[in-house]
Amino acid sequence: MGSVDDCYDDVLEAEQRLRRYIKETPLEYSHYLSQLSDAHVWLKLENLQHTGSFKVRGAMNKLLTLSQEQMQRSVVTASTGNHGAAVAFGLLALNHKGIIFVPENASAAKLDAIRRCGAEIRTHGASCLETELHARQYAKQEGLVYISPYNDPSIIAGQGTIGLELARQCSKIDALFVSVGGGGLISGIACFLKSRLQNALSVIGCLPENSPEMALSVKAGKFIDFESKPTLSDGTAGGFEPGAITYDLCRRLVDDFVLVSEDEIAAVMRQFIETHHLLIEGAAGVALAGFLKMQERFRNQNVVIVICGANISL
Repeated sequence: MGSVDDCYDDVLEAEQRLRRYIKETPLEYSHYLSQLSDAHVWLKLENLQHTGSFKVRGAMNKLLTLSQEQMQRSVVTASTGNHGAAVAFGLLALNHKGIIFVPENASAAKLDAIRRCGAEIRTHGASCLETELHARQYAKQEGLVYISPYNDPSIIAGQGTIGLELARQCSKIDALFVSVGGGGLISGIACFLKSRLQNALSVIGCLPENSPEMALSVKAGKFIDFESKPTLSDGTAGGFEPGAITYDLCRRLVDDFVLVSEDEIAAVMRQFIETHHLLIEGAAGVALAGFLKMQERFRNQNVVIVICGANISL
């Protein structure tokens, strides 16, 4: 995935490969947010995707690229929950087994989703990045395939199928708000849309102030190791591994970053549940809060906010 054109082709191939395994999620107009901001706000409802998260797109695409021999030997991944549930969902659909490493503070709701698909869960580390590095090393020692949550062209291309759907569903998008953790979601969508749309598109990466690694790294021009603090946005917490291909993609494709506080995340989650009657998790709240923080800039424009997941305990 060396160029935007490569990514575009990869997304088209991913679409053909995984379409029968995923939903085309709705793009719904938000009267509430549109009136509040004087913009035309659309919501890409990935909280309605299988497993309650966009992650199934990338995970399924990666699994479908593996050989039968690789699948028979088992696969390994690391996750705060959503990616693990997505890999577990894919393994169940393809009748194979795998090991999901999770950090010690993983969400109980997300662990339950993994267990329902029958995958083996192992706990290691206090942070997402620590868990990832351990899982990658374990897979290398055992000769198994490691499935990164974001640092893999097949994962990025799978997430990019959201961009393909958006291009079908909306003729003009002026701004796109996406939550950022490792950067796979925003990279895939932005890569496809920026090569597809004729108009200029502002891609805004949204991160919690308590875990802003990608934004800090892009601004600094190098990998920044930031000790994350607890955040409601567990799905984006923990940063990304050094050398991740998503860093360069974010540097090239993301036009701006916005950081939001825990109070802003909590307030917008409550507001969204009350006004839209849909459950969302903290990572989705980050994108919503990011838009509200920057709404003045996008008056009278067509704005899409990716509602990336719904997996939060009651």
